[in-house]
Amino acid sequence: MSRTNGRLAAPPTLADVAELAGVSRQTVSNAVNNPDLLRADTLARVQAAIEQLGYQPNRAARSLRTRASHLIGLRLPALQEGTANSTMDRFVHSLVETAAEAGYHVLLFAGDADDPIAGYDDLLRSTAVDAFVVTDTYLGNPQAAWLHARRARFVAFGRPWDQPEARHPWVDVDSAYGAELATEHLIERGHTRIAWIGWRKDSLLGEERRSGWTHAMRSRGLPTTGLASRVEDSVASGKLAADALLDDRGDPRPTAFVCASDTLALGVYHALFERGLRPGDDVAVVGFDDSQVAQTVPPGLTSVRLPLEEAAGELVKALEGLLATPSAAGPGVMLKPALAIRGSS
Repeated sequence: MSRTNGRLAAPPTLADVAELAGVSRQTVSNAVNNPDLLRADTLARVQAAIEQLGYQPNRAARSLRTRASHLIGLRLPALQEGTANSTMDRFVHSLVETAAEAGYHVLLFAGDADDPIAGYDDLLRSTAVDAFVVTDTYLGNPQAAWLHARRARFVAFGRPWDQPEARHPWVDVDSAYGAELATEHLIERGHTRIAWIGWRKDSLLGEERRSGWTHAMRSRGLPTTGLASRVEDSVASGKLAADALLDDRGDPRPTAFVCASDTLALGVYHALFERGLRPGDDVAVVGFDDSQVAQTVPPGLTSVRLPLEEAAGELVKALEGLLATPSAAGPGVMLKPALAIRGSS
């Protein structure tokens, strides 16, 4: 401590450093506790101010702040109305259980449908979590790029569709393989007029699933022209698409459907029931995701089952590497789904 007019001067504070460096107090705190969150030029400016003032952080408080929280942040989006998608529930439970075995707890936070970054910033500023699991990796989603720019640690359930050069750890499921598996199952059952109902063309995941159907059909020399439809992921849209494909237009109608989701498959169910046709007996139907609905709707919906438990295990393994000292970011992992066969096919 220095002396001023014969008295001991108060030691410089975090606020003094913030004022000299021209930054916020939180930025100074990050420079001391989480320097990876700051840009290089900002970090250098804060460190210069710390050195000039001789600032010494309160070591006891610093120890509390920098101690690993063992919390992993996961944004939980609201379920979309009019769909049968419940796979997130199974994934979250698997992730929570697997993370607990590794000594981590999952902190769920809600997100704003209009702001995909909402929630992340607050947790980063409070340093409440050690890392994030990102699940929304569709084309154009800014979460991964936003977190990377802030040097936040995260792993992704979903490949970096628009950033093949990205180096963050990720785990994904080979959806093309799943759709091909479903289509080949129907071909082996004797079907040759197999229709596809999928998502709109701007969905890369939807197009990947469609490619599996296309490959299986063409490799067996079976027609695809006039047998495919792209719609919104809702039961109503699935029904409309099935109605159009089942209408008599001079061509033989489809004897089987492969759908990009269980939601669309339920739409096909509705179309069949209105015509007095029975799923599995008159027309075969296969969904995707193996939701709880697929397991309960009669006569049981055959569906592509995602390996969510295995995905959770791989994500936790990636997190352990990411949070290790030194940090080790592994390569992306692609998993293969299976087919849950039930009465609808």
